[in-house]
Amino acid sequence: MTTIDREAAPATAVAALPSLLAAVTGRGRLALALGVLPVAVAAFFRDPQRRTDVEPARRDDVLSPADGKVMYAGPGQEGVAPEGEWQQISIFLSAFDVHINRSPVSGVVTDVTYRPGKWLAAYKHESAYLNERSDITIEDVVDGEVRRTHVRQIVGLMARRVVTRVTVGERLTAGQRIGLMKFGSRMDVFVPPHVELLTEGGDRVVAGESVLARWPSA
Repeated sequence: MTTIDREAAPATAVAALPSLLAAVTGRGRLALALGVLPVAVAAFFRDPQRRTDVEPARRDDVLSPADGKVMYAGPGQEGVAPEGEWQQISIFLSAFDVHINRSPVSGVVTDVTYRPGKWLAAYKHESAYLNERSDITIEDVVDGEVRRTHVRQIVGLMARRVVTRVTVGERLTAGQRIGLMKFGSRMDVFVPPHVELLTEGGDRVVAGESVLARWPSA
């Protein structure tokens, strides 16, 4: 089942104005042609059901937080990764991908930080630290081990707004919806060095279903 996120309403209304104007001025064919625009905008905000909506994820799995293509998977890049030692997975979302974001792991939100910035193309390296973005830190304790995962929503050239719907202290389950980014963007996931990466550059991934990495079992 696929629904439409509530953020679609204002954007779709604006997109419908040219078609309505053409209709009231008697330009029927033009109105029909322009009617494709609000439909396309509404489709951008589609929110399909994923497996984790009905079936819990394995506790050691780090799920993809976004639909898209893996641009990079490896050691944390200098100037991009948070302070400390991390592995990094960067996912590029085109305008045609589903833009609903999901939590890659279960745990408690310990930090949410929004940073205003530029709107460089999301596939550019510098977009990770110059563009508008929201950083989310999630922590969980499994068999006495503190597991910390860092997620970053980054807007792109077309995306001009990041929407984050989680707050500090909130407990999340893996695959739970945490927000969205509007019109083409990027999402980074950072995990500690001892976590096994299971994806590589060029892979297509699906939010809430594709496994990007796996914590070692106790």
